[in-house]
Amino acid sequence: MNIDISTPALLFPAITLLLLAYTNRFVALANLARGLRQRYSESEEPQSSLLGQIKNLKLRLNLIRYMQALGIGSFFCCVLSMVMMYLDKQLTGEYIFAISLFLLLASLVLSFIETQISTKALNLELSDLEKRSSKTAH
Repeated sequence: MNIDISTPALLFPAITLLLLAYTNRFVALANLARGLRQRYSESEEPQSSLLGQIKNLKLRLNLIRYMQALGIGSFFCCVLSMVMMYLDKQLTGEYIFAISLFLLLASLVLSFIETQISTKALNLELSDLEKRSSKTAH
């Protein structure tokens, strides 16, 4: 397969939007982690649910950091691929572009895993809320 210099450029908008979404996720989770930490430090009795949520957020923040790193690596390889093609190093550029695609794929897989963890955490939070509301109803 022969690609030209414009092919890697097609990924630019997708990767930049993905990185923006990852950054927004990171900021939201960081704020949530700070809030949970504050609640934990102000709590008179240590709550295991708060500790569990904090551990969950730490894992998710690390996953997002890796997602961002892979996304940045993908973006870097896209640019490097274009440079190689510009310098008439077509085959090198194509290999680097392939690396870029695999890095992007790995970033998306981590994003999927983080989303699954997020959903489980939200379900735990909601089930805890349901348990409290059923206790007060009785």
